[in-house]
Amino acid sequence: MSAEGPARTGVLDRLRALRDQGRLEDAYDTVAALLARDEVEDDPALLRRIGRMLAGVDRQRVRDRHPDIPVVTIGITGQSTVGPVVDPLTAELARHGLLLEPVLGDHGAYVQDLAGPGGPFGAAELVLCLLDDETVFGRVPAVWRPQDVERAAGEALELLAGLAARHAGEGRGVLVLNTVPLPRERTHQLVDHRSRAELGAVWRDFNSRLLRLGTSGTGLVVLDLDPLIAEGGPVHDVRLARYARSRLGGPLLAAIAREVGHLVRSRHGLTRKCLVLDLDHTLWDGVLAEDGVGGISAAGEGRAEAFGAFQRVIAQIAAQGVLLAVSSKNDRQEVSAALSGLPGAVLRERDFAAIRADWGPKDTQVRDIAERLGIGTGALVFVDDSSAECARVRAAVPEAAVVRLDDEPALHVTRLLRDGWFDTPSLTEDDRDRGRRYRAESQRSAARRLAGTPDGFLRDLETTVDLGPPGPHDWSRAAQLTQRTNRFNLTGLRLTEKEAEAAAAGTGGRVLLVARSCDRFGASGMVGAVLARRTGGVLDIENVWLSCRVLGRGIEQAMVCALLERARTDGCTAVTARYRETRANGRAAGFYPSLGFTERGRDAGGPLFHHDLTDIQAVPEYIELRIISAGKDRSGSGEPRRFPPIAP
Repeated sequence: MSAEGPARTGVLDRLRALRDQGRLEDAYDTVAALLARDEVEDDPALLRRIGRMLAGVDRQRVRDRHPDIPVVTIGITGQSTVGPVVDPLTAELARHGLLLEPVLGDHGAYVQDLAGPGGPFGAAELVLCLLDDETVFGRVPAVWRPQDVERAAGEALELLAGLAARHAGEGRGVLVLNTVPLPRERTHQLVDHRSRAELGAVWRDFNSRLLRLGTSGTGLVVLDLDPLIAEGGPVHDVRLARYARSRLGGPLLAAIAREVGHLVRSRHGLTRKCLVLDLDHTLWDGVLAEDGVGGISAAGEGRAEAFGAFQRVIAQIAAQGVLLAVSSKNDRQEVSAALSGLPGAVLRERDFAAIRADWGPKDTQVRDIAERLGIGTGALVFVDDSSAECARVRAAVPEAAVVRLDDEPALHVTRLLRDGWFDTPSLTEDDRDRGRRYRAESQRSAARRLAGTPDGFLRDLETTVDLGPPGPHDWSRAAQLTQRTNRFNLTGLRLTEKEAEAAAAGTGGRVLLVARSCDRFGASGMVGAVLARRTGGVLDIENVWLSCRVLGRGIEQAMVCALLERARTDGCTAVTARYRETRANGRAAGFYPSLGFTERGRDAGGPLFHHDLTDIQAVPEYIELRIISAGKDRSGSGEPRRFPPIAP
């Protein structure tokens, strides 16, 4: 056995021991930390074996022992055998602290599963429908030409579009489809190269049109399998495809499971916001303290070019709203000199929202970076080439994701992108502007230190809050806000874009309001939302969200105080609300009582609150509240969207 053998089987042996002792369910809350180890992340086959073991746990027992572990119900169906995806999907969700509850559809009956009345997936948060080449070739005659495949592909695409529309129309969970691989055994049934080229063009057009269905923003996601196949090898095992009708092989299903895990993670507010980078042997080749600025490199040929490529990828990620920070054991002045003057480097000092360079422990640096940026440590991805530093941060800051690089810089990009820590269903202009906002935040931090008192700082900010309904151009950002907000998410509720659109339209008597803020340092964009529903004379606040970057500035109080005033004006006699504790929102437990709500009992989820509207607190004096939306209604009128009446 190799030297790595015992290390690579250590996690598996630990889980086996727990299972054999009948304690795996009791210890399920430790599984995510075990699976975060490098030996697991670097070995997909080992992860699949672990998934097979975890798939056999008593899920109800896990729920009973660990009610704080989110349970994710996923419907699984497809053209052929889909059961083998359960094991890797179980492992991928377990890596992120989630428990999979799979619901398998009938063999090969995806049309009935998705189109039948009610269907088997009514309670599913997400439905994974795995497609393979039989999705199209099942519609062609025994003897065929490319024209027959083109006709069959058109029929299949029309069917899939209709199923997706019906799925979305019934308000079900997100539907996930995939592009369809074209195996060589299909292309080489054509003996002339011209026909093969024609078939390839037809197939690529089919997949292209399928991908475009996924850009509609209606609860449909289409995974592009081409990058997964290019990295992972064969589409299937020929014998299993023939005898077991398993046309997507184990490695490809594991890669699909990883992508689905990223999608589920983002829907549960676990998308990361900040990339914390080491410097030596991470962003450049060499050790700054030993070699000096003249002895390090991130451009040129050989290893230096690999570091340059890594910097270019990081710049690309940052351009989409990911914050960059530095955690380095170096002198701060030397780091500034290197980031400012390193020849050919893509990243410069101005690109980083926070730089922590000293000789202290890196777990302390990481916590300080989170505090400076006003985000939780769970929003961080720490990247370092030192296994010791990675182990230290992983142990001391378990909420942070850790990416360990190795001595081969050509693999840096692969390791960084492997886990899709920053994946999100869609990207908004608010995301792209995040770097500027956090640079403004550093100015606010400086002003806070100079102000002397918290009240003085808040008055000096000159904060303006615009509160009103979201327009069509805001639905995506509003949904994203609910999905990414954890610390001030009073019930843990999250909305899809479709649900945000329905709430904004007043469906079911709901009212959805969003808040945008700005101050003398600049605009912060959409930072908050409140969702409520009126029944008779009572307005029930279903949830309130506020971005962690503006916590403590009175914006959350302004939002709810304004809603209470409007409820009274529109004839409500009371407002009710609830708080549901999650793993991240404990500090918000006293929010409603601080605004004059009284506790009127509890249910299984937590306390229930009541406000009789006789004594409503004023909006904080240091906030200018404007009861209109921040932008124009882009639906065509060009007029400001007015605060909607809270109709009975």
